Amino acid sequence: MSKPDFEAVQQALRTRWPESKLEPSLDRIRDLLDVLGNPQQVFSTIHVAGTNGKTSTARMVDELLRELNLRTGRFTSPHLVSVTERIVVDGEPISEERFAEVYAEVEPFLGIVDAKQDVPLSFFEVLVAMAYAAFADAPVEVAVIEVGMGGTWDATNVADGKVSVVTPISLDHMDYLGDSMEAIAGEKAGVIKPGSFTLLAGQEQEAAEVLLTRVGEVGATVARAGVEFGVRDREMAVGGQMLQLQGLTGPYDDVFLPLHGAHQADNAALALAAVEAFVGGGREGLAVEAVQAAFARVSSPGRLEVLRRGPVVLVDAAHNPAGASALAASLSEEFATTALVAVVAVLEDKDVEGILAALEPVVQSVVVTSNSSPRCLPPQAVARVAVDVFGEDRVHQASPLPEAVDVGLTLAERAGSLGGHGVVITGSVVTAGDARASFGVES
Repeated sequence: MSKPDFEAVQQALRTRWPESKLEPSLDRIRDLLDVLGNPQQVFSTIHVAGTNGKTSTARMVDELLRELNLRTGRFTSPHLVSVTERIVVDGEPISEERFAEVYAEVEPFLGIVDAKQDVPLSFFEVLVAMAYAAFADAPVEVAVIEVGMGGTWDATNVADGKVSVVTPISLDHMDYLGDSMEAIAGEKAGVIKPGSFTLLAGQEQEAAEVLLTRVGEVGATVARAGVEFGVRDREMAVGGQMLQLQGLTGPYDDVFLPLHGAHQADNAALALAAVEAFVGGGREGLAVEAVQAAFARVSSPGRLEVLRRGPVVLVDAAHNPAGASALAASLSEEFATTALVAVVAVLEDKDVEGILAALEPVVQSVVVTSNSSPRCLPPQAVARVAVDVFGEDRVHQASPLPEAVDVGLTLAERAGSLGGHGVVITGSVVTAGDARASFGVES
């Protein structure tokens, strides 16, 4: 297109397969990147896979690398509000104008690749190619790349990560990745490349065995949370938590992290170890002051984020039982004296019962609502499941989302608490994005 237009680009991308639909193959993305000159080979890559915590971990890795004066790219998915959030250079999402320009550079080659393949390039595959092209053009020295779904067949996996990171694995996307922990771990293990350095978060035994088998098969070097690195201690602090971390090369004390929850502390330890591995570390490791400065700047929008105080409004993108369990643990630890009501909208392919069951012990009631996705499960369907989990008296329905939040706040106020009252909005990344937009919060 001679004059790139952001809205027109978005419309063109929407005509392609959505990222919820997958045809396992790397042929299409490889063909596209070949005709683009293989931009993914211009920079080093840190590849982040797993089920939960990928985006937060990627953001932490990015901050650490930039504190070391490295020029970085970051690719994450899905986005909360704008698709431009997915392609980040030096800590800032690319502009709408630049997004359209990159698409214009890639667009002439899309039809060529589509014509060669039985299945046209998907929305996600085009975005991956755009990200790699943008990073090469910048140019960046290192890109932090979050896997979209799985690992082996994920479009991002055409880049060979010098360092691979695997966050905690749980059951999710089972239609595509398999219905067992072993099968899902096998898919995610595909990001572990020959000769790479692999960092493993704490894993269920079934997943750990599969991942370690892959490490042995390809001759990768491995470090495991709780063994070679981890969180030595953590204390709640105003606006976040104070951490004592054990890195690959030694301790890092008095690290303030402005995020809530033990799972975010684990993500921080994982990110630190990944950067140590990337830069080589040495006996002295990274400067403690650099680690402290980087983590103090970290943000992770939509991850137990406070949108408002008095009454409190929280938002979290938990979209599977493991994510909801991590959210529940954080709420019981940091908001134990606050009467909370959950406002929930879930996508149609998710484990609704598992998500609600994780939340039930820590909230007074639930308000079922809808989000902006066409894949949103109808509130009536979610309510039927919620009644089984919460009991009829604790389940309410309201749409759209702002109305559901108002209902939730009213219910929470009636419940009363010395620690105040509020709502936690959750169930989907889309739900989190909608909530942030309705409160006028920018990413």
